[in-house]
Amino acid sequence: MQLPPKVTERAFARLAEIGAADQGQALRVAVEGGGCSGFQYDIRLDAPAEDDMVLEGQGQRVIIDTVSLPFLENAVIDFTEELIGARFTIQNPNATSSCGCGTSFSI
Repeated sequence: MQLPPKVTERAFARLAEIGAADQGQALRVAVEGGGCSGFQYDIRLDAPAEDDMVLEGQGQRVIIDTVSLPFLENAVIDFTEELIGARFTIQNPNATSSCGCGTSFSI
């Protein structure tokens, strides 16, 4: 059984703060080939597609396409604010290694 990713309350709160749902947008989290470790995350605001998995909270949505879903099984989608900046992050238990940028990983 495939466990879907989890989205933290901080991530949903940030989406509410930027008004994503008010604009008809959701946070798309996708996995693509490339990056320095073999795969990379594509995180952006987008309109949901018919076959997307939709995770909802606080009136906001996070969407994941069916191809990316197995790569994100049981991952945690979060939002962090640090001195160097603020961004959405992925804690992915399926990744065997990742690079320093935090957007590239291998399985």
